[in-house]
Amino acid sequence: MAKRISVVVSQGQSQHPAKRGLEEDIVAALLFEHGIEVTVIPHLYDLRPDGTGILALQGIGGDMIVLSWLYERAARWTLDRYGIRGQIGETLIKPADDSDDDDEEVDASADDSGDGKERVIDQRELPKRKIYCIDLRVHDTVQPYVDEIKRITTEVRTQVVGLMNWIGGSPKPDQLQRFLNPANTTGIGGNGSHGNGTAAANGNGAGDSVSDAIEHTEPAQPVRVQEESGRRWYPVIDFSRCTNCMECIDFCLFGVYGVDNVETILVEQPDNCRKGCPACSRVCPENAIIFPQHKTPAIAGSPEISGGLKIDLSLLFGAPDGKESAVEIAARERDEQLVLAGRDVVGLTVGIPKRQSDKAQAPKDEIDDLIDGLDDLDL
Repeated sequence: MAKRISVVVSQGQSQHPAKRGLEEDIVAALLFEHGIEVTVIPHLYDLRPDGTGILALQGIGGDMIVLSWLYERAARWTLDRYGIRGQIGETLIKPADDSDDDDEEVDASADDSGDGKERVIDQRELPKRKIYCIDLRVHDTVQPYVDEIKRITTEVRTQVVGLMNWIGGSPKPDQLQRFLNPANTTGIGGNGSHGNGTAAANGNGAGDSVSDAIEHTEPAQPVRVQEESGRRWYPVIDFSRCTNCMECIDFCLFGVYGVDNVETILVEQPDNCRKGCPACSRVCPENAIIFPQHKTPAIAGSPEISGGLKIDLSLLFGAPDGKESAVEIAARERDEQLVLAGRDVVGLTVGIPKRQSDKAQAPKDEIDDLIDGLDDLDL
């Protein structure tokens, strides 16, 4: 049986005609691509944990391509929050700033692995499937997305053929051709496929009916998930960067964070978060907290910085003039929300001390010396 690829199109929050047009053009183009199942959901970030959108995503068991109006990292960890996990599928569609200097780009996982810190993801065993997250804001035309989906689909099927060869099940040429270019009826039956073929009921014999279906079936229609959900605001944790230091739970005074049964940080009460407030992301020492809808790219999940960067990120995180540190901005934002909630301000007196400050610090390296030198210049 041919390997089918699930493509999920996450709609934008607004009804902007250009966005809706791009989404629908992608869906329409994919209907004619064999072996692809298309699911259209409301905006990924806004889905409710018990809603039909999350249930539909949790029901997809194989490789998945997710197109959304979010940074790739934000989309991946929003999915992770609901238990939708897999290996990272690499896509060639990248934001301009992320692709201009490919030779100089620092891989975040490689950077993290050399600092001696244990990340939450190190304790996880991910499913073998791959999840590819594609940012719909990169291109304003449909063809780059369709071409990339076709490239990924061919890559996945080729890998499966390689596995078949490795285990001694080399397919015949005609079988290989049907596998790499399956008909839309492939896999129709009791497997939950979204296809609409009914060949077995129409032909005189099994062989004739399958042949007729391959020749005459119309493109499979997409599954469209309907869910009423307003715009949401809550933090998403990137566990490939998170060290479980708990500084976010110390800092947040609105009960957003908690821990699971193995004492790992989690976003326990997402709707307790104060809309528009990203303060906890600023105090996270590993830049592991994402607010996908924030206007500042570094907070919204941009890949432009790697975990554990040892410089003051005030400007990157949106300080208007660079005079405030990231922590000072965070304390001010938190105080503003406390006032709006009818509570007293706390400034820098609560949640600021580092929970792990009593631990021995690693010896300074050349980068630390360089940063110290820049600080001394008082630029």
